[in-house]
Amino acid sequence: MNPMLESMLETALYARDLDQAEAFYEDVLGLEKIARAANRHVFFRCGPGVLLIFNPEETVKPPAPEALQVPPHGTTGQGHACFRVSGRNIDAMAERLTAAGVAIESEVRWPNGGRSIYFRDPAGNSLECAEAKIWGIEQDI
Repeated sequence: MNPMLESMLETALYARDLDQAEAFYEDVLGLEKIARAANRHVFFRCGPGVLLIFNPEETVKPPAPEALQVPPHGTTGQGHACFRVSGRNIDAMAERLTAAGVAIESEVRWPNGGRSIYFRDPAGNSLECAEAKIWGIEQDI
């Protein structure tokens, strides 16, 4: 697992091209893949949490009778997720992204002293790496 990405702060994401999403989250961000179900979803370990990437065209379908009865769900358009990153690792994460050809859209220094960087995954989802103190959480993991 990539030690710079310590946990998820915000949301699950959707991507129609799971192969592209899988390569980005595994190879570029360094997350550990824990499960993939054909073209429906791919799940990644992120610190103590799990990042879920769903194909919205598949998750709107009702589950088969023998499958887990997870209700149909999904969204269209771009979402947002924020990875918890210690302040000492934000620059290293930005360098890793830049080296992989991923543009940093913005760097924000929040009024409370926390810092974050924003970038996009191949599906256009807005991703953020941020210090936990942007939410008033003072202790890094």
